[in-house]
Amino acid sequence: MSGDNSSATTRRPDWAAFIIAAFLFVVAGVMFWDASHLKTIAQYDRIGPATMPQVVAFGLFCLGIWTIAEAWRGEFPDRDRQEVAPVIWIIAGLVGQMLLLRLAGFSIATGLLFAFTARGFGKRKLWISLPFGIVFSFVVWAIFSQLLQLTLPAGPLERLFF
Repeated sequence: MSGDNSSATTRRPDWAAFIIAAFLFVVAGVMFWDASHLKTIAQYDRIGPATMPQVVAFGLFCLGIWTIAEAWRGEFPDRDRQEVAPVIWIIAGLVGQMLLLRLAGFSIATGLLFAFTARGFGKRKLWISLPFGIVFSFVVWAIFSQLLQLTLPAGPLERLFF
């Protein structure tokens, strides 16, 4: 208790958190602006189609203020090192799905996304997760397309069965 400050560390502001707070403010502003331009119909209540987006925008604005306060105090916990390889696998799966959706159909494209995402989360055997993802995606396509009558892109696999 002699005033020795060597054990206490002073934390500096977390600049990454300031960037996150700025992003929260931008999203809140866009949501509020978009909600304010929704057409309102003649109604007897004050709650309309713009109410919920405005509530969410207000919540994001409050989160932005809270993030700035915590960042200024430097009270965010230390972050772990970001692994880049899983992110690349997932992004590659998304790009592959977007490129193959019209050509190969929903089942094959989404099965590829499933397999690449599983690989990003640590499942090493693509030869197992790819067929499983295609079958699972085909079941989803059949439910949405055949039972619910929604239009999803059909490819050769879907045309083979329906």
